[in-house]
Amino acid sequence: MSNLARKQPYLEPQRQQTTQTRPLPKPIHTRKSITLGEKMLGILLIAFVAIMAVKIISTQAAIYKVNRDIQDKQSSIESQIKVNNDLQTQVSDLSQYDRIKKKAEKLGLKLNENNVKVVEGK
Repeated sequence: MSNLARKQPYLEPQRQQTTQTRPLPKPIHTRKSITLGEKMLGILLIAFVAIMAVKIISTQAAIYKVNRDIQDKQSSIESQIKVNNDLQTQVSDLSQYDRIKKKAEKLGLKLNENNVKVVEGK
């Protein structure tokens, strides 16, 4: 047997723990109203976002217009370059010596070797 002390259940009176439960008060949910300053800040934010959206769209439209104008100018420049090249080809074809000599003989001009001046081209 052991010499340790221990409590005997039959010697102590049995106690029940009783706790009184108080009803908890229901939390009152009050909705805080939005103040005038908060409303003004919200309106200013919405107005700012709307103005910036319009500004961005108008800037993009202006950029699109400028790009379209640039493309129109480039296409007109390319067509003018093509016309200039065609005209340069015509000039070189029409300024051949044989053609000029035939045209001069047809008009009654004669080649006088003493009256010829040599002009050097570019």
